[in-house]
Amino acid sequence: MEPLFSEKWMAALKDKWNKSPQVYEPLQKASFSARIGYGFKGEPRARGMISIVHGLVLHAGVMDDGELDWDLRATPENWASWIENGFGLTKLGPAIATNTLQFEKGNYRQMISNPSLSQAFLQHFQLMGKV
Repeated sequence: MEPLFSEKWMAALKDKWNKSPQVYEPLQKASFSARIGYGFKGEPRARGMISIVHGLVLHAGVMDDGELDWDLRATPENWASWIENGFGLTKLGPAIATNTLQFEKGNYRQMISNPSLSQAFLQHFQLMGKV
């Protein structure tokens, strides 16, 4: 398995995402475009990133110097657990409440209140388990 958030890992996530209509179709309907970073707590910047345009990932790789709209952080152990065991709605609230999943950037409340965004967000964790 490739290291988490490496260039190859992020490219594999992009491929899975763009082949998963349950993830990209709701985002297309919502005209969702964003740059999302993924990384570890305590580090100065995200390790990997994806660039989404109207629901599809156009670019994925290691973090560059561009600005992020969303920046998700957790410990390596938590990422590994969510990737292996899944991350559903029942885990999202406690992860946010206990600061296990940090939104360094991005509006968690906006995302969770929009079913198109929240369902895609949760579905993309399932894709991570297939990388």
